Amino acid sequence: MTLFLQLLAQIPQGVPHPDDSEPLVLTTPFDYILYVGLPILILIGAFFWWRRKKKREEEKEK
Repeated sequence: MTLFLQLLAQIPQGVPHPDDSEPLVLTTPFDYILYVGLPILILIGAFFWWRRKKKREEEKEK
């Protein structure tokens, strides 16, 4: 039983771990679009979706 638990607790080799992560380096325009532009567009889209949903709920209550 303890051998089984020890095998489950081992970290697999060749898999990225939080310990070996490096900082994000934005070198290409694609990196800026992916890591800066896309999250901003998602937030703006979510805001407008939430606002439209809120207006529809208010209209249904009337």
